[in-house]
Amino acid sequence: MKRIALFLMTNLAVIVVLSITLRILGVEKILDEQGAGLDFNSLLIFAAVFGFGGSLISLAMSKWTAKRFTGAQVIEKPRNSNEQWLLATVKRQAQLAGIGMPEVAIYDSADVNAFATGMSRNNALVAVSTGLLNAMSQDEAEAVLAHEVSHVANGDMITLALIQGVVNTFVIFMSRVIGHLVDRVVFKVERGHGPAFWITAIIAEVILGILASTIVMWFSRQREYRADAGGAHLAGRQKMIKALQRLQASVNQPHLPDQLAAFGISGGLGQGIKKLFMTHPPLSERIARLQQQG
Repeated sequence: MKRIALFLMTNLAVIVVLSITLRILGVEKILDEQGAGLDFNSLLIFAAVFGFGGSLISLAMSKWTAKRFTGAQVIEKPRNSNEQWLLATVKRQAQLAGIGMPEVAIYDSADVNAFATGMSRNNALVAVSTGLLNAMSQDEAEAVLAHEVSHVANGDMITLALIQGVVNTFVIFMSRVIGHLVDRVVFKVERGHGPAFWITAIIAEVILGILASTIVMWFSRQREYRADAGGAHLAGRQKMIKALQRLQASVNQPHLPDQLAAFGISGGLGQGIKKLFMTHPPLSERIARLQQQG
């Protein structure tokens, strides 16, 4: 219930901010002065504000959201040798990668997983599950941390947010154009917009959003390969391979919240069309790629 409430509050905040922005820009309307044709400039601004606004605001709130959704506790002062090792390892890897020291956190979960998020290379969060710490050797955990630090060093979070913003903008823009054409050509509405515009625009937005998400998912899969290579560079190729093999052999499937699934190290399984919508490549393919680099 707490996670649902936080999700709704986040979306409400985004809607309020975007509404105020649109009013300031004076682009609440997407029709021309005659109310007959589309004002493409206003529509593009409208689509971009909503498309990039939602993506970038979510990115800015990503660390806060991740901590609340997973219950991750940031290590301020190490309470034991494990926490001391985590901080020291991430600090050393961050220095090697040339980024600022991320916040390091642990969240309580039986799942063997970890994730990184944050709005910039120097303002990030790296979190690991208690399940990962219990199931993995120190070498394997080191490789997982190196993978997550590589995500931060590669700027994957901001790049993913920008790509999502472009996709969102395209979907919002084209769905309104399609809705307008149906309203004018099929239902012969000459001025303003009738119910058909809104119904068509919503349906088009859903369909286009599903199709366009394959682009985002493709990028997400490519960034996993790059992070694996980065993890191999920082921790050693064999350690990275063994860490992925440990994930592959894990009985527990990853259960990060949907909002964080793309930022975890592990991913689900998929074949055929389902594979197009996966945030992560199959672990077997990731292992094979690292082995081929030897």
